[in-house]
Order: sequence, then C-alpha cells, then structure tokens
Amino acid sequence: MRAVVVEQWGGAENLVEREVERPEPGLGEVLVRVHAAGVNPVDWKTRASGALIEWGAVPVVGWDVSGTVEAVGPGVGVFQVGDDVFGMPLFPRQAGGYAEYVVAPARHLAPKPAGLSHVEAAALPLAALTAWQALVDAAHVRPGERVLVHAAAGGVGHLAVQIAKARGAYVIGTASAAKHDVVRQLGADEVVDYRSVRFEDVVGDIDVVLDGLGGETAERSLKVLRAGGRLITLPGPDDVPAVHDGVRATWVLVEPDHLGLREIAALVERGALRPVVETVLPLEEAAKAHEIGEQGRTTGKIVLTVA
Repeated sequence: MRAVVVEQWGGAENLVEREVERPEPGLGEVLVRVHAAGVNPVDWKTRASGALIEWGAVPVVGWDVSGTVEAVGPGVGVFQVGDDVFGMPLFPRQAGGYAEYVVAPARHLAPKPAGLSHVEAAALPLAALTAWQALVDAAHVRPGERVLVHAAAGGVGHLAVQIAKARGAYVIGTASAAKHDVVRQLGADEVVDYRSVRFEDVVGDIDVVLDGLGGETAERSLKVLRAGGRLITLPGPDDVPAVHDGVRATWVLVEPDHLGLREIAALVERGALRPVVETVLPLEEAAKAHEIGEQGRTTGKIVLTVA
C-alpha cells in the first residue's frame, strides 16, 4: 500500500511516499481503507524529533482518519465490512494515518456522521476529542458559564468554541482581527484581537480557560479566572502554572474515545458542530501540508485525500 513515511527526523522534506506492507487486523481490530487523513500539529512536531511517540519499524505519521471498514478481525461486533468510520486510533502510539490502510482497535473508531464527507470527518477526531475531553470531561462546562478559548480559529479552538456553545456557555475567543468573522460565525459571543490588546485587560470573570498555547499565555490566563475557575492547558505538563485563589489548572492529553466520538458525531448531526477545512491536498503532498501547518496561520484544519 501507499504510505507517507519519515525517512529521518527533521524537516518536512523528510516525508516521502513509499510502498509498505499492508497491515492485517487482529483480535478486536478492523482494517480501514482510508479516504482522508487529518493533519495536526502533533504530526509535524513528532516528525521533527521523533520524540514522545512509540514508533513502529516504519515510521508513518498521522492519527486522524476517515474511511471504510475493509476487513474485521475476530471478536469485533460493532462494525461490519463496508461501514464508514472515523477516529484517532492508538494515540500516542503510531497509527499510521498517512496511508491507504490503517488497522485500529474497533472501539477507537465510531460511525462517520452521515452529514459529513470523508474529508470533513477526517478533520474532526484529534482536535474535537481534545476539545471535548478538555471542556466536558476535565472542566465540566455548564450552561451559563463563561468560557475563554485561546486560538479560537485554530484546529482545536474552532471546534472548542462550538462545543462550549453547545454546552450552553458564554464563549469568548482570542484570534487575529482577520479571523474574527469566522470565530463569530462559529458561535463566539465575543472575540478579542490578541495582537492589539492584552486579553487579560479586557476579559474577566471567566469560569473556564482552554489554552492551546501554553507558556506566558497560561500564566496570564490565571488573571482572568474567577475563584473556583478552571484552566485547561494542552501543550504539556510543563505549561501548567502554579495556581492561586482557589483556581484549578490541569493538563489534558487526548486519548482514543469511542463514546466521545459518538457524542461529537451527535453534535454534527444536530447541526451544532462542523469542522472548517481550509486546505485539502493529496497524500503525496504531505510535506507541503506540514509546511503550511507549521506557519501557524491555518483557520480550522488541513486534510490529505488518500483514496
């Protein structure tokens, strides 16, 4: 099968299409023919260094996939051959999403929302599960709470705005001025231009902050939280600041989540959640996709078409 492999850790030019052996499903697994693969920051960060991920013999990048079940291993009862599925299998172990076929534990996937194309569905799993697990599972966002989403036009941020809104929250997003209209269309009640003002000077009384940036942004976010507020940071445990005044700070690492994917699909089906896909490229242009993503200017997601 065709797959994009990392020839050596480093720049995007090290992503090369190769013929590799097609995997076979084992106990509790399914073989998925991949139609589209989502591109995420973790893809280029791990490509650059190879760190933090348990790689197979052939390093194949990518976790987000949407496709069709091609074969079913022993013991699988949730899917049949021909089912359309989407998911983020095996993270943080290697899944090999930039390929024609992927083997995954059946419950790391869920039925693809009927209202989405494979390209749209491939944009969802990692970013939407990150937002869901941060806002719902960790922060327990409730109706009427004030939620601040940093980088609200980005891959995780644009989905977090919609999920928080669907939970009944009052949502404030930070984004550059050029992206304010998009963030408002996604449901944000307010948008702050982080380039022209310091968000802590114009935002306050916040119940939950979702911080996908870390560093100084995480520290400054503590200033806008009310007593009892929650800061959820995503970059890593080193970005969790020391807390004060009864606030709570937590790092969330996304994990495969069959039930979470079903909840996300339900939001899609009722019209409360839809991914923004800014760039679509063929599998063989994975290096270009990484180069675009590393510029940090993407609104929504980048997706590779495979089949």
